[in-house]
Amino acid sequence: MAGMPFRIKVSLALLALLAGAVLIGPLLWPAPPLEDVQPAASLADDEATWLDAGGVRLHAAFTPATRADDRPTPGFVLLHGFASTLRTWDLLAPRLASRAPTLAFDRPAFGLSERPTPYGDAAPYRPDAQVAQTLAAMDAAGADTAVLIGHSSGALLALRTALAHPERVSGLVLIGPAVYTRGGAPAGTRWLLHTPQLNRIGPLLLRQMAGASTDELLRAAYADPDGLYQPAREAAQQAMRVEGWDRALWAFTKARRSPRLAGRLDDLRVPVLVLRGEEDTVLPEGDAERLVEALPAARATRLAGCGHALHEECPEAASDAILAWLDEAHADGPP
Repeated sequence: MAGMPFRIKVSLALLALLAGAVLIGPLLWPAPPLEDVQPAASLADDEATWLDAGGVRLHAAFTPATRADDRPTPGFVLLHGFASTLRTWDLLAPRLASRAPTLAFDRPAFGLSERPTPYGDAAPYRPDAQVAQTLAAMDAAGADTAVLIGHSSGALLALRTALAHPERVSGLVLIGPAVYTRGGAPAGTRWLLHTPQLNRIGPLLLRQMAGASTDELLRAAYADPDGLYQPAREAAQQAMRVEGWDRALWAFTKARRSPRLAGRLDDLRVPVLVLRGEEDTVLPEGDAERLVEALPAARATRLAGCGHALHEECPEAASDAILAWLDEAHADGPP
């Protein structure tokens, strides 16, 4: 160092200061507490339903079948997508209940379900943990088998559940399926998400989703954003009043994995309906058709005038398509 030019010494010193700021700064950055937050249970209605799913308490909604049917039909389990809640199924569930009971629940990190922390390696939020929670919710509801209906990333969860436990799934309805969308950080950079620095600032960055950003995400899922179903919007906003929602969402973000479906979908023999809105600007064009081609027993239906959240925007057309497919798929009796 003694013989090093002064300008190089200054440059190295500045680089050292910059590195220190990057490595140490986030650890010293004060994290302001969340305001106006409460335990999830205190935000729920007095008549809320709760299920114990593998040690995680899930906020759930059960809609009993509204009429007897001589043809036994498996019940429906409804799996919402990212930044959504069980309220997204409000308009579809009663229509499906004309045939069979429905069960919806808030996936951990969303809605009013428990957000367990500390979470180690994001255990409750990992894809395999979500599959186990789905099966545990079915067990708690007394459902040996069910038709899984998933929207967006919930469709990927439905697929993963069927691949892991085909004996528990009698059919799949995949609405705007975000199956080929790359999830989470690139594999080579995932270690960064587990550094103390990002664990410190990650939840703070995700707080930016609150308010207007969430509304933009929900409105983008509609062909006509002015028709946004307000109870679903209010529930999504309410989820950001739950204690620790930012840390739980960060854990969910860290736990996301890109799906590895190549060579696996050929083995899935259950009937599948892929639903897409013709005005869906969220799902990449061609993804629905690609999925149908990869599945042995799948068919696709497009609904005119509907966006990504077609079960909210076009619930009557969606239920008609699902029940017609169900009649055809199970024409010879229950599986």
